[in-house]
Order: sequence, then structure tokens, then C-alpha cells
Amino acid sequence: MLEVNAPAKPEAAVVAALGRRSIVLVGMMGAGKSSVGRRLATRLGLTFVDADTEIEAAAGMSIAEIFAAHGEAYFRSGEARVIARLLEGGPQVMAAGGGAIMNPDTRALVGAKGVSVWLDADYEVLLRRVKRRTDRPMLKTADPAETLRRLLDERKPVYAQADVTLRSRDAPHETIVNEAIAALAGHFGIGSQAAVRG
Repeated sequence: MLEVNAPAKPEAAVVAALGRRSIVLVGMMGAGKSSVGRRLATRLGLTFVDADTEIEAAAGMSIAEIFAAHGEAYFRSGEARVIARLLEGGPQVMAAGGGAIMNPDTRALVGAKGVSVWLDADYEVLLRRVKRRTDRPMLKTADPAETLRRLLDERKPVYAQADVTLRSRDAPHETIVNEAIAALAGHFGIGSQAAVRG
């Protein structure tokens, strides 16, 4: 029989500490928010939602089509509404689009209703990963590599305000997920008996 005071597994303790909040993965395109997010949600026994997929479902068109038809400002407005709606549905793991957190209102909402986790990847890693896909509207420019560098420079100071920072690199996804759980446990002060009981 389990002792009442036995320390909980970190996964269970993280979920308990979350309450109704969501874990919101932020970072650049190619940082691994969706692939890490799916696995993290599975480990925690939570639902995974991809904000970009939800935006496409709400609009009935792809993000590339939204950008082409209506422009970035229209997309960002819809993105903010969708993320606000999704944040009402926690606890869950959410992958937010690369630029979502640049909106001050979205940032404030994530701060109130979520725990933000920045997947911080080096420029070279991001460039190698984004080259594999052609559906990145923000990179449909004359010099996609330079655009990626500029976006990374602009967004890094905002990403750095996240509650938790993880290094995204070429390591097995499970390694990153283990690090995410450990970092979230640290963020919540889980590890001591008092923290687990409290």
C-alpha cells in the first residue's frame, strides 16, 4: 500500500501544480514546439493543442493562405483570439506560433493562464530545420536565411521572459521532454517533500 506522504512522480506533481493552467511552448519556427509538445502532453497525460492547427481549422484555410489573402495583421488578430479561447481549456500543452507571444495581450494572457516554456534553439539549428518545409509564410522573402536571423534577433528578448527556458538542439525528443519535466518541476518548487505535499 502506498504511503500517504510518499513523493509523487514528477509528472503527477507538475500536473497537480498546474491546476487549470496550460503549458505554453513558445519559440521560433523549427524549435520543435509541436513535436516536443505532443510528447510532453503524452507524458503528463494532458491534451496537446497546436495553436496554428486550431487557427487553420477556425479560418478554413492554411496559414499560408491566410497570409496571402489577408496579410499578417489579420492573421495575428485571429491568432490572438484563438489562443485566448484555447487558454480557457487548460490544463493542456499548447504549441504557440512563433510570433504569437510578441502580442502584449497574448503574453499577458499566457502569463495569467499558463506557464510559458521557451524552446531556445540556435540560429543554425533553426535554419537547417526550416529549410525542410516550404510552408512558412514569414520566410517567403528574397533572403529567407536573413529574415530568420532578423526575426530571431527581434523575438529573443521577448522569448527570454518565459517562465522556463529549454535548450532545443539535435537531441532525442525524449531527452528534451525529460528536461522539460525537470524544469517545470523546478519552476513549481517540486522536489522537496514539503513542495510535493503542499
